[in-house]
Amino acid sequence: MSAAASFYQLEAEKPKGDKIKFEDFAGKVVLVVNTATHCGFSSQFTGLEELHQKFKDQGLVVLGFPSDQFGHQNPEDDEGTESFCQLNHGVTFPLLKKSDVNGENTNEVFKFLKPRAKGLLGERINWNFSKFLVSKGEVLHRYAPTTKPDALAKDIEKALAESA
Repeated sequence: MSAAASFYQLEAEKPKGDKIKFEDFAGKVVLVVNTATHCGFSSQFTGLEELHQKFKDQGLVVLGFPSDQFGHQNPEDDEGTESFCQLNHGVTFPLLKKSDVNGENTNEVFKFLKPRAKGLLGERINWNFSKFLVSKGEVLHRYAPTTKPDALAKDIEKALAESA
C-alpha cells in the first residue's frame, strides 16, 4: 500500500528528473496508464492521444507510465520511449520515468491505485495498458489492457461533468 493517504499527495518523476505533483490535478480527471512501446496493445497510444486531444481542454490529464515488466516490451530508455511514442503515435501527453507496476519496486502511484480498483488478478496488474480513471482524488474505474481507449470516452465525459 502506498504511503500516500490521498491521490493528491502523490508525485511522479519525469524522464529528466523533474517531478509532477498530483496536487496540481485537483479539479481534473486523470487517466493513468502503464504503457509499453512494443506490446501488442501499443496501438492504444494513438487512442490515448485522441482522448487527450479531445478532452484536455475540459480537464482530462492522461499520464503514461512506461514499464518493461511484461515480456521486455519496453526495452528503450526514457528518451527512446518518448521518441518512439511521438514518432509512431503522435503522443503529446506526459510520459513519465519508466517504472515497475508490480513487485517490491512498484511505483508509488500504482501502490496507491491498485488496492482501490482491483482487476482480474486482484491488486496485481496483469499486463501493459491497464488503465485507471481518477476524479476528485477517487479511483473510479480500472480498465483491462484489452479495453480500447475509445471505450473510456463515456466514463470520461461523465467524470468531467461531475467534476465541473
